[in-house]
Amino acid sequence: MDNNKYGRKKQPDSNNFIFGIRTTIEAINSGKTIDKILIKQGLQSELYKELQDLIKTHGINAQMVPEQKLNRVTRKNHQGIIAFVSPVPFYDIDEIITRTYENGDSPFILYLDQITDVRNFGAIVRSAECAGVHAIVIPEKGSAQITADALKTSAGALHHIPVCKVKSGHQTLHNMKQNGIKIVAATEKAESLYTDSDYQSPCAIIIGSEESGISDENLRLADDLVKIPILGKIGSLNVSVATGIVLYEVIKQRTLK
Repeated sequence: MDNNKYGRKKQPDSNNFIFGIRTTIEAINSGKTIDKILIKQGLQSELYKELQDLIKTHGINAQMVPEQKLNRVTRKNHQGIIAFVSPVPFYDIDEIITRTYENGDSPFILYLDQITDVRNFGAIVRSAECAGVHAIVIPEKGSAQITADALKTSAGALHHIPVCKVKSGHQTLHNMKQNGIKIVAATEKAESLYTDSDYQSPCAIIIGSEESGISDENLRLADDLVKIPILGKIGSLNVSVATGIVLYEVIKQRTLK
């Protein structure tokens, strides 16, 4: 059901967050997937200490913010705590890679580096699911939140493709290389075209944001740097379009003998 079908602008989506210390504690204990928690600077209480322990135990992304930021999300009695609840679960990328190998498949992973626009993220997920990508990896910090808008833009694909949120993207990519996965970075800094790389072996494609591209440390990890040729006057493609082009080159090489 589209709760926003009449065009009412809701920012943020009220179904995407909860507030209050006890409510957040119960949500974590019940197994809900918490995307991020905003905590009022200087917050102190015994109940908050209990929440702190849960945040540490579950490795939840938490940010200390001024009270004004919390008030911009909701004017209700948030008690200094607002938690954003993900509408989809997050998965462990190492388990997915292991299971993919065990199934006799060649891992096909998509790593999104600093993609923060929710609609671009949703569109990328839709293309990735259609292309048979085994998992999408995003860093814990500096990524788009998975909201109702992301679900809608993905046309429901977020319910069908595993999303893995990691603390260190650099370390995760390094671990992939150790597991025999070739790292291919799609970047304007490349000399080779995206069609020049070999994607038939296990591979992970890195896509960076339109604003800042791929981080230098991730570029240094890449086995191949590739680019999409731009022949017109506009210097770049929309990131979701660019992602689709590269993903389907993988499919082309893996399916056409």
